Amino acid sequence: MTRYGPMYGPDVTFLGVPPCTVEEPVTYADADVVVIGAPFDGGTSHRPGTRFGPSAIRQACYLPHDGSRPSLALRVDALTDLCVYDAGDVEMFGGDIERSLAALETAVHAVAAAGAIPVVLGGDHSIALPDATGVARHHGLGRVSLVHFDAHADTGDVEFGSLHGHGQPMRRLIESGAVRGDRFLQIGLRGYWPGPDTLAWMAEQRMRSYEMTEIVARGLDTCLTEAFGIATDECEGVFLSVDVDVVDPGMAPGTGTPEPGGFTSRQLLDAVRRVCYELPVVGLDVVEVAPPYDHADITAYLGNRVVLEALSAIARRRRDASSGTRWDPTQPLLDAR
Repeated sequence: MTRYGPMYGPDVTFLGVPPCTVEEPVTYADADVVVIGAPFDGGTSHRPGTRFGPSAIRQACYLPHDGSRPSLALRVDALTDLCVYDAGDVEMFGGDIERSLAALETAVHAVAAAGAIPVVLGGDHSIALPDATGVARHHGLGRVSLVHFDAHADTGDVEFGSLHGHGQPMRRLIESGAVRGDRFLQIGLRGYWPGPDTLAWMAEQRMRSYEMTEIVARGLDTCLTEAFGIATDECEGVFLSVDVDVVDPGMAPGTGTPEPGGFTSRQLLDAVRRVCYELPVVGLDVVEVAPPYDHADITAYLGNRVVLEALSAIARRRRDASSGTRWDPTQPLLDAR
């Protein structure tokens, strides 16, 4: 089968990494990571536009798209130290959410089953259901914890008469058994949704949700350390789901449901780095980048750098594991050069 390529925009890969085809495992048999585009906004409840997110994230960089990105901080080049491919976009018709989500789950599971880490570029947050489910099908249902950065809990039940949408994937994941409620860590929640009934349901599932007031009072690093201890208890892997609206809309305006009072871009990048360096991440998605509401590509650049930070941390984790070293964040940039 011919590689599908893009649904929207030019057929480019993430920063110039080699292409592959999901339906042909031989094309990524040696992969450590496979990037998958999920250009879908059929689950949005407010402003659409995230169907253009994958293309924007792939292209948002002022440096040459040459398949190389050395990290100043982590002293690795994730795109060369890891074997990274881009499978293009999954065909996701906005008018049929169930068919679209099923197609994405098939693609994500194929990548995970091949031994690679799927990195999914969204798309609205409804794609977290097939993303985490596809990974859990390979590693074991209930054996993958979920670390979720978001302004919103996404634990709604029925919205607009549908069980699926970007405000509901986390409830569906828990109800299906793909992810355990007591191994579900949410970081960055704030604002005025969900209501008391949904919060009560979340408490019954023993979810752990860190609202911004608690994060500010206790400190982000303290909350992350606590969350990491829960995530690695009785689970072999971690799925990371990053909704860009966890960042304050002053720094990430290109999203469908902006909520003031969030992280800075620096806080998100540091947090993603910690997750991917300290935890056994087996899959991740970056969602809710909506270019129609972006300014000067601010949010697309952030989405691109979230992916790079995650991959760089994974590469450094693997290097340190094989060499017995440990990355020192206090080391001056020019030491040992």
